[in-house]
Amino acid sequence: MNQKQTVAFHTLGCKLNFSETSTISRIMEKEGFEKKDFTDSADVYVINTCSVTDNADKECRQLVRRIQRKSPDSFVIITGCYAQLKPAEIASIPGVDLVLGAAEKFNITEHIKALTKTNDPAKICSCDIADVTGFNASFSQNDRTRTFLKVQDGCDYNCSFCTIPMARGKSRSDTISNVVANANHLASEGVKEIVLTGVNLGDFGKGAHGDKVNGENFLDLVKALDAVSGIKRYRISSIEPNLITNELIEWVSTSDQFMPHFHIPLQSGSNKILGLMRRRYKRELYAERVALIKQLMPHASIGVDVIVGFPGETEEDFKETFDFIHSLDVSYLHVFTYSERDHTKALEITPVIPIHIRNERNKTLRNLSYMKQQFFSQQHSGTIRSVLFEAYNKEGMMEGYTDNYIRISTPYRNEWANQLVDWTI
Repeated sequence: MNQKQTVAFHTLGCKLNFSETSTISRIMEKEGFEKKDFTDSADVYVINTCSVTDNADKECRQLVRRIQRKSPDSFVIITGCYAQLKPAEIASIPGVDLVLGAAEKFNITEHIKALTKTNDPAKICSCDIADVTGFNASFSQNDRTRTFLKVQDGCDYNCSFCTIPMARGKSRSDTISNVVANANHLASEGVKEIVLTGVNLGDFGKGAHGDKVNGENFLDLVKALDAVSGIKRYRISSIEPNLITNELIEWVSTSDQFMPHFHIPLQSGSNKILGLMRRRYKRELYAERVALIKQLMPHASIGVDVIVGFPGETEEDFKETFDFIHSLDVSYLHVFTYSERDHTKALEITPVIPIHIRNERNKTLRNLSYMKQQFFSQQHSGTIRSVLFEAYNKEGMMEGYTDNYIRISTPYRNEWANQLVDWTI
């Protein structure tokens, strides 16, 4: 095909996907493409997919249909986890022209040059996930306030509900020197906050073939980043409870740059269900980690991932999860309703929980999350905390987050955009 002039992007899923979409966007802009909003007409549409939940799959199909109605002559390219897991299924969607697997997403411009608009099935450029060993550094850079910086990819864990190892391959990382170089670049661009992202962030340090890179680990990384001048804040996006070590918690408690904010996946408060999920810890370890964080940083915010309706989860198991989370000094929950994923071990577990019960349990935990969040905010009422305000003007209002992740909204003031402001909550 002749090189097109405009391209629009849409990202489904996690912060890691957003960092990669931003990097792909910069690659295409360097090749002469003009970036457009996804709601605008464009010559090329790129959808970076997720496959953690069934909704992400459905949303991908809906987006393609929307493009078909609006701009039927445009090229539609699908990449991301869904594209790696089910390339043939995506290729069969009317309107899709190109499907790029995990190894090819960053070679997108080369594939576009060879693309033609035909009525044939979409072209698939993919490979076996075992052959995906390289690491592509990525970061989002459309907002100077906060940037997602990818430092790790892939996962060597095999949780029974998860498709991510099949979609992203083995655990592998960037080098500390390269991450620090990217952080210095972002600081020079005026970025104030970096969110470290990865699939299994605490596993940082593995090279392309699963070996340790120069003996580096995640604690070494955060210590090196702490010395970068210009970046005011770092956040750790999500870290497994068995990988958030006491040493890491103790070190963050003494750092001015790393925020008192942790996101630690729990998934279940029942040791029986954790075993069925093939998680690498028990709830007692989780409780120990939370207790140490709150002992050293009483003001810290702790977010929790939890899955409801996992196969075999009885009412007693769910109550155990509810009571356990209720007892923890945590700040908010991300609640996921279990959805069946092809080729996962969880499909072999019985009994299957009816959808309406899964939804009821989701609602119960979301209500608990609301109460936890309100209580955490009220605990800090009257205290002064540093807020980094975003530059967006939302109908005369602006938002920002305190160091410990309390969202603040106030009438827009231009001089506060992308600035740290001491704020009485």
